[in-house]
Amino acid sequence: MRLGIIGLPQAGKTTIFNALTGGDQPVGASIGRMEVTTAVIDVPDQRVDDLSAMFNPKKTIYAKVNYADVAGLGGGQDKGEISGQLLNQLTQMDGFIEVVRCFESTMVPHVHGSVDPLRDIAQMDTEFLLNDQIMVERKLERLAEERKKGAGRDKGLIEREIALFERLQAFLGEGKPLRDITLTDEDEKIISGFGFLSRKPLMILLNLGDGQAQPDIVYAHQRSSTLGLQGKLEMELGRLSREDAEMFMAEYGIEELGLSRMIRASYELLGLLSFFTVGEDEVRAWTVRRGALAPEAAGEIHTDLEKGFIRAEVITYDDLMACGSMAEGRAKGKLRLEGKQYPVQDGDIISVRFSA
Repeated sequence: MRLGIIGLPQAGKTTIFNALTGGDQPVGASIGRMEVTTAVIDVPDQRVDDLSAMFNPKKTIYAKVNYADVAGLGGGQDKGEISGQLLNQLTQMDGFIEVVRCFESTMVPHVHGSVDPLRDIAQMDTEFLLNDQIMVERKLERLAEERKKGAGRDKGLIEREIALFERLQAFLGEGKPLRDITLTDEDEKIISGFGFLSRKPLMILLNLGDGQAQPDIVYAHQRSSTLGLQGKLEMELGRLSREDAEMFMAEYGIEELGLSRMIRASYELLGLLSFFTVGEDEVRAWTVRRGALAPEAAGEIHTDLEKGFIRAEVITYDDLMACGSMAEGRAKGKLRLEGKQYPVQDGDIISVRFSA
């Protein structure tokens, strides 16, 4: 799964990306041009740490999220349609983290001359809505031409698509992002190839100055969330050794890096959950969509497990921790067998039984 880090110039996108990766990408270096830098990040999870301590495996593997630092949006003016090269990158993302500047700095002037988070959020919303409107209008033009020719696909399918895209057009015309519209599974299949920007999950990441209180801003849309983060401080902490970072956090009473919360929150934003496999060789967190059934989870481990799935042996993380061992969990009846219709739950520890 891939999340694009977006925002206006000088909002702190690359600062956040450096904090995530412990890197030193030059800040502001890509102003005025399209550029994408990617990195794969471990999802912090105390449950993985606890399971690793219990089983002492040769390898411990965390769930992953792929982040992309996307430069080229905004530019200080509302230019309407996003360039084709940039749009191609954006449509491939599974969701976005929009970095919104809240910090003041005379050294780093705001592209609009003043700090106003609500205005900046509204500008990015407008850019996405405009581009989605353009795509919808072009599709309706093609459908109208197809209906006029009267050949090819079934007329009923064409009329259904026209009705759907007219509905999307009206929704966007009211200034509403497509992530707020309710669609059927069939509708979702029809629009899946378009990559509508305002349909994708979105986290508003408020980039705060050192010691700055988080403003009372809530982005009240579906599949969206809001989180505050002191980006510059997080980047500096990310460059410290683990021992130095822990000393700093202890001195200032910081229990957890905001960055860890952001990574977990962005993982959840995509509608994902983690289940685990454990053993002496490996403790591993696997990623699957919420609502996935046991065979699909088995397929994440190996395609052969999904094809030959018989049943899954399952125990929850909480039950295993309370029992202290897998043997004790089995003795207390906490280990259970689940079939093909079992919806996997976050924190499940699974062993798959299958036929070769």
